[in-house]
Amino acid sequence: MTLTCYIIDDEPPAIKVLEHYIRQTPQLRLLGSATDPIKGMQAVREQNPQILFLDINMPRLSGISLLKALPRPPAVIFTTAYPEYALEGFELEAADYLLKPIAFERFLKAVNKAHRLLTAPEPHETPSSLLIQADRKLYRVPLQEILYLEAYGDYVKVHTSRQVYVPKTTLNQLEEELPADTFLRVHRSYLVALPGIRYMEGNFVMVGEAKVPVGRSYKERLLERLK
Repeated sequence: MTLTCYIIDDEPPAIKVLEHYIRQTPQLRLLGSATDPIKGMQAVREQNPQILFLDINMPRLSGISLLKALPRPPAVIFTTAYPEYALEGFELEAADYLLKPIAFERFLKAVNKAHRLLTAPEPHETPSSLLIQADRKLYRVPLQEILYLEAYGDYVKVHTSRQVYVPKTTLNQLEEELPADTFLRVHRSYLVALPGIRYMEGNFVMVGEAKVPVGRSYKERLLERLK
């Protein structure tokens, strides 16, 4: 699914960074950008983007005031160099909050959050894929192919039925992005896809052809979910 987006930021260099990131993200299509918040607000009303990258601290009209003035706001990802604005931004139910300078990995996480909001699944359904960056490429990984995830220093090994991806992120971050009804933490270093568990023996589960350890503090919850 391709999502349309728009950028409002009074700093042209910040717009260029976001434009570069958007070009690298196949699921996004940029409709335009504006450095003037008034003109940008009018463009958003006319073009109706699904995601709005919105700077907070701008002259004439702040991003927060702009968002409040939109009758049917899109999913908003706030961008700013001032962390003190984060609380107010989240109170307006923004999809996410990016602190400048923005790293590409953090940008992808925000896009995944906005995507989940815009494609909210019906009850008993789950999102269909996960967007990750590895090997200088951007992959859309179907959730049904993921067997388990393994912490690997500053990276995570995402083991699938096809191959292993190694994005530079943390297990905690990916756990937040994956549906909790399908993926479960079984060890401080492992997250497994429950449908992929073949059997449990002692302090291990077999996921596909892999033997994954189960931590003592995680075992009771795993047994409850397996029931």
